[in-house]
Amino acid sequence: MGAKKVDAVDLIETQWHRERPDLDLEAMAIIGRLGRLSLVAGRQIESVFAAHGLQRGEFDVIAALRRSGEPYELNPSVLADTLMLSRAGMTGRLDRLEQAGLVRRIADAGDRRAVRVALTDRGLQLIDLVITEHVENETRILSVLSAKDRKDLDRITRLLLADLEGE
Repeated sequence: MGAKKVDAVDLIETQWHRERPDLDLEAMAIIGRLGRLSLVAGRQIESVFAAHGLQRGEFDVIAALRRSGEPYELNPSVLADTLMLSRAGMTGRLDRLEQAGLVRRIADAGDRRAVRVALTDRGLQLIDLVITEHVENETRILSVLSAKDRKDLDRITRLLLADLEGE
């Protein structure tokens, strides 16, 4: 392994070491890199969605419908809960997706007062295309890591999330 590559977080860390040499900055550097990673990777991930005329939130809705299995339909409140969205936020997304012809609202067979959201054939074709490109893109993003590094990163991020989400 060669020398460690210097990044923007190193500059911040150097400045803080100069100003406050008493601080242990290891945690700040790691969290800072995770934040930068989220931003940079997020832009690359969202570019795949944008190439197909989707925003991330719209992708999330049609992906949730697709992975729910046939008949690819869910109650709007279940969708909102799954995506941790308000009911109003979900309504806006569903309106845009319905206008684009990717989903349709249908009467619930079990309760005529209720509505279900279903993928259209066009929505199904689109999500199958986009999810394939999305997974390929994320695989490319992580390709700099060895298989062992990816497993270690998965284990470490699971551990951190479990602890933080348990608070």
